[in-house]
Amino acid sequence: MPKHNKKTELIKKSGDRRDGTIVAKVSKKSSPTICKYWTNNNCVHGEKCLNLHSWFHGDGFSTITKLQEHKKAITGIALPVGSDKLYSGSTNGTVRIWDCHTGRCANTINLGAEVTSLISEGPWIFVGLKNVIMAWNTQTMSEFTLDGPKGQVLTMTVGNDILFAGSEDGVISAWRGSSEANSLPFELVASLTGHTKAVVCLTVGGKMLYSGSKDKTIKAWNMDTLQCTMTLNEHTDVVTSLICWDQYLLSSSSDSTVKIWACIEVGTLNVIYTHNVEDGVVSLYGMPDAEGKPILCCLSKDNSIRMHELPSFSERGRLFAKKEVASIESGPGGLFFTGDKTGLLMVWKWLDLPKVGSS
Repeated sequence: MPKHNKKTELIKKSGDRRDGTIVAKVSKKSSPTICKYWTNNNCVHGEKCLNLHSWFHGDGFSTITKLQEHKKAITGIALPVGSDKLYSGSTNGTVRIWDCHTGRCANTINLGAEVTSLISEGPWIFVGLKNVIMAWNTQTMSEFTLDGPKGQVLTMTVGNDILFAGSEDGVISAWRGSSEANSLPFELVASLTGHTKAVVCLTVGGKMLYSGSKDKTIKAWNMDTLQCTMTLNEHTDVVTSLICWDQYLLSSSSDSTVKIWACIEVGTLNVIYTHNVEDGVVSLYGMPDAEGKPILCCLSKDNSIRMHELPSFSERGRLFAKKEVASIESGPGGLFFTGDKTGLLMVWKWLDLPKVGSS
């Protein structure tokens, strides 16, 4: 997320609980709904239809193109540094490589197993499969297999030159990168244990790694010692996503809340704000708009993405899909990408809003 003025209050207060936690009031305004018949090109009402005939509602962004090659859920999108290719992974067992200039699929890699996560770091692409991670260097065209995880690799992140991967057995595997010519590029250095169910999300902030799990907890790990320093228990269902923004930790859950955590006392994190989201939150993603304002994207179970301006949490707009959006990634030049469970990859772009008073 972009840096924000730390002197600015993160959230405008809308209600206080006795324990001091700020809780959002749910808006009673009716939400726009996309026409399901229009998405399948068979709405008979035309302009008289009461529902939206558009993939988005709001201003400041627009669709560029739709890439429909995957046949199942897209679980990861990545743009490696120095490459003009976009990578997308799917549960149909393929990774597709798209030419950013033409928008066409340049290559398809059939891995024969469900791709459940995909990220890039520098020139590297990491693909999470069952019991293994595939690592590809897009500059040298070298390929490596990282063994260690048990079950599906559901989430990955990189911090402090360490690749962290969370898997179905609740363990976080950690590989340290190496630049020495005569050694393997990755060395398994630790297995972080403590979660009792699958680890589904990871994020890095400062010197800390945060993990969210189906056991409803968030754990904080010191990346120097790789030891757990605290466990957070405020969510009542699966912790679906974590991101760090400035000095704050943001978490989402199937309990239909987004929580903002802040360090109020040394060594502890406390919830300072709870935002309620109808239908539950699949994932969170942060990026700047065309003017550099921080936008929080809430991927919801109702097949939409709610775009919230921070720090106010006011809704900027909404993106729609045929099915639940499973992945989102930003790119250069205001571009960003979303992938849903039908396998549809959408390309979007932030637009410059007209200045007040301009002709």
